[in-house]
Amino acid sequence: MKKTALITGTSSGIGKATVRYFAEQGWNVAATMRTPQKETELAQLPNVRLYALDVTDPQSIQQAISSALTDFGGIDVIVNNAGYGAVGIFEKATPEQIRKQFDTNVFGVMNVVREILPYFRKNRAGTIINVTSMGGRITFPIYSVYHGTKWAVEGWAEALQFELRPLNIRVKNVEPGAIKTDFYERSMDLFQKEGLTDYDRYEQITYNNSQKAGEDAPGPEVVAKTIYRAATDGSSKLRYPASTQSSMLLFMRWVLPLNGFMGIVRMAVEKGFKS
Repeated sequence: MKKTALITGTSSGIGKATVRYFAEQGWNVAATMRTPQKETELAQLPNVRLYALDVTDPQSIQQAISSALTDFGGIDVIVNNAGYGAVGIFEKATPEQIRKQFDTNVFGVMNVVREILPYFRKNRAGTIINVTSMGGRITFPIYSVYHGTKWAVEGWAEALQFELRPLNIRVKNVEPGAIKTDFYERSMDLFQKEGLTDYDRYEQITYNNSQKAGEDAPGPEVVAKTIYRAATDGSSKLRYPASTQSSMLLFMRWVLPLNGFMGIVRMAVEKGFKS
């Protein structure tokens, strides 16, 4: 019997690439997004069905999961990919922007997992894969709120793994580095506050350096392949760095003293800035 993956945030980038890759491997895929009526490409793939799902709307999550279970007869893997990137100087962030970031990146993931757990518990099987970030274990300037969400998911998933292991439910975090997707364009929200100019030069330099990292990065297919490996390797491994950059930086963070590692980050992201 074919296995089935339900993937959130599949309208572009990593989510869309992951749908394609799982379908190519012969899986059934429930591809979810807020407005599936706008998607044409994925609907043409064999064994792929589209569902409306907004991770901040529990009713839409319940409906999408219920429909996928009816259509495919089961769900083996949940991929929590839907995400939102709000970046910039923290002092410029509005409470609404901060709340939206956490509602999507943290509480949205929890909403999806809470809805699928009764089904996974009943079957004593299932895999939960969260697309986090290397930014869930290391940090960069102007990403403080985004890092807050990814660190939250990393810690939550690490603890959740203990609770679900006796039920044969696996929890895995896939940790991309910079990936060439529209995260650096359409999906990014830049904090702004009129009249606050003290940070301007620092923010512009670090933002430009961060953007360049995205332009030079590999495509989302490298993450899709890592997600598939996490779904199929049969292990209880928790963390999967999803690019050469991610593997290298996470290893450096592990072996170097914090001050030394932060100095390397400053040299890269603050290049061209002198205080």
